[in-house]
Amino acid sequence: MALTLPALCLFVLFIFYPFLRSFGLAFFESTLFNPDPVWVGLQNFHDLIQDPTFHRTWTTTLIYVLVTTLLTVMLGFFWALILNQAFTGRTIVRTVTILPWILPSTVTAFLWAWIFNGQFGLLNAVLKGAGVIDQAIIWLATPSGAFVAVVIAKVWLSTPVAMSFILAGLQSVSSEEVDAAMMDGCGAGSIIRHVIVPHIFPTLVIVFVLQAMANLQQIDTILAMTRGGPARATTVLSIEVYQKAFQEWNMGLASAIGVAWFFTIAIPAAVYLHSVFKRV
Repeated sequence: MALTLPALCLFVLFIFYPFLRSFGLAFFESTLFNPDPVWVGLQNFHDLIQDPTFHRTWTTTLIYVLVTTLLTVMLGFFWALILNQAFTGRTIVRTVTILPWILPSTVTAFLWAWIFNGQFGLLNAVLKGAGVIDQAIIWLATPSGAFVAVVIAKVWLSTPVAMSFILAGLQSVSSEEVDAAMMDGCGAGSIIRHVIVPHIFPTLVIVFVLQAMANLQQIDTILAMTRGGPARATTVLSIEVYQKAFQEWNMGLASAIGVAWFFTIAIPAAVYLHSVFKRV
């Protein structure tokens, strides 16, 4: 108990107390013009329910999380299958694959912002060189282009992590089972579907839930690339909290959004904890 006391104190000081403070502030009106909190009860939550902008933000968040999580797990799974095979230079490829995860997410955001830059970006240069387009496309200036850009950036950043978890799960697949399936005439697709996936399914579930939780908390990549624009096309709950708190200085409403954000994160977290304790 004594050994865990310092960590527990830091947790209470820097995580638990700010969480309770923010949760309580959601029931007050606290703005730049009225810094002294005034009790308003559920008024902030009522304003959110009546605000179509918040509905759009919440929907955008769910779509963003679902798309990025699915793509990350799928790409991580297939890349793990490749890296699980024996070939020359496999260790080097594994090391290079993990580099996007090592890079700071802000660096990744600026990298992809440069790639999608409408004037001197790499994507336009490649497409022009291939004769696909005649004039530059301002990717980050259109809602669909900006959304696709932030999704690609997040997937590129997160896939190495998913791949590492899934690759560890693949190490436990018995080679005898795979060999027996091959002797029975099963092709690669059948082996993946009927042997590998059922064996590592718990790992896939955990990876999916962890990635969903991480994507729900995403802010730095989107903030650096688009700042939630254009036309709020990439505004997710984390960006909404940032804008309400540090641009509009409406701390009460920002805290109410944070509470809604917390319960949105709590759903995949509960699934993850249930799957973990179920296996213990």
